[in-house]
Amino acid sequence: MKEPNSQLRQIGLIGATALVIANMIGVGIFTTTGYLLADMPSRGWVLFAWFIGGVMALLGAVCYGALSQRLPESGGEYFFLSRTIHPSVGYISGWLSLFVGFSAPIAASAYGIGVYLQPWVFGVEPRWVGTFAVLLIALVHGAGVRRGLLMQNLMVGFKLLLLVLFLSWAGYKLEESVPMSSWDFQYGTFSVSLVWIFFAYAGWNAVVYIAGEIKEPDRNLSKSMLIGTLAVILLYLVLNAVLLWGADPESIKGKENVASIVAESLGGTRMAGFISFLIVVSLTTSVSAMLMAGPRVYAKMAEDGYLPSFMKSPNPPGCSNMVFQLVVVLLMLWIPRFRDLITYIGFTLGIGTALTVVGLVRLKRKEGASMHVPGWPVIPFLFLLMVLWVTVFSIRNNPFPSFLGLLTLLGGWVAWWIQEKAKERNNSS
Repeated sequence: MKEPNSQLRQIGLIGATALVIANMIGVGIFTTTGYLLADMPSRGWVLFAWFIGGVMALLGAVCYGALSQRLPESGGEYFFLSRTIHPSVGYISGWLSLFVGFSAPIAASAYGIGVYLQPWVFGVEPRWVGTFAVLLIALVHGAGVRRGLLMQNLMVGFKLLLLVLFLSWAGYKLEESVPMSSWDFQYGTFSVSLVWIFFAYAGWNAVVYIAGEIKEPDRNLSKSMLIGTLAVILLYLVLNAVLLWGADPESIKGKENVASIVAESLGGTRMAGFISFLIVVSLTTSVSAMLMAGPRVYAKMAEDGYLPSFMKSPNPPGCSNMVFQLVVVLLMLWIPRFRDLITYIGFTLGIGTALTVVGLVRLKRKEGASMHVPGWPVIPFLFLLMVLWVTVFSIRNNPFPSFLGLLTLLGGWVAWWIQEKAKERNNSS
């Protein structure tokens, strides 16, 4: 296989791991627990659901690590599926990346920035604040890979420091104790909760979108995904324990600003202000990481002839794909109904990652012993079974956003078919 130009490989293990962590710690962890508690009244089962979601993310990271070692180029699911299943499936995944993988989560995170900055921006509409934040971050990345990466690494380090400080303080305060809740189990709601949690864990695959820019990809791609995912699983479990037992459950059920409510319950308005600032930093790094990764997918699609040729470069001066990304993000930012948005994202991303693991299974069966897949065949098939389980219950319990997800998949196939027919007509003429 042709090795991408080594001069393009500027991102080491620390930078790659920081990108994974930044992508994962986004709006989901600070908003979904309130929704989960409203549908699943046992705090114990909510925390267990976060553990199962972490297991799913870890299994996915192992599978993607095996694929990235065999196919160490940028492009993510689009590149993997184009080479392992069929160009049409790759195109559909690239379509999903545009709308679901990057644009929708960026829009959700930008909206969260606006919500949590409300005390400091004198009541300005959150979507306007989010719009300004996205444009500012895009300008930094537009200035070059090194500047964007430096900003990313510094902010991830700062974010983790603030989170550790908050969790240490909250753990001390929780010693004053809150009684345990009941452990009544509700199978259907537990299964559906994993859709939202899958969204909150999304980002464990972030480095595969920029694989062509990672130093020593054979070692660093899989290692960064595993280290980053394990770190976030631990962080999420501790943080959710604080969120679930740090305040009266009734005060956070169905609420988006769960972290602020809990912080105010534990430490008053000053602590609520501190946690709001922490969340803004977290969401900023999440937006930054996704704005960095997304244009790489579109560049790979342009190389394969599915997007205009001027989008082949993801870096300055070829910033066309960044602008392309921003247009879609800003359109989605101004769409309401946040709860349905995260259901739509989680459901559709689950299908996209499952297809990628199917591609891994096909490639492994083709190449046999020459291709190493850790835990083969248990890990890939267990991941696929878990995604199937969540998908079935999501369709049953949340039909509307699930239908939108399936419609997005269909739209991607139709767009690919139209492009292929146009190519055939051009070639025949």
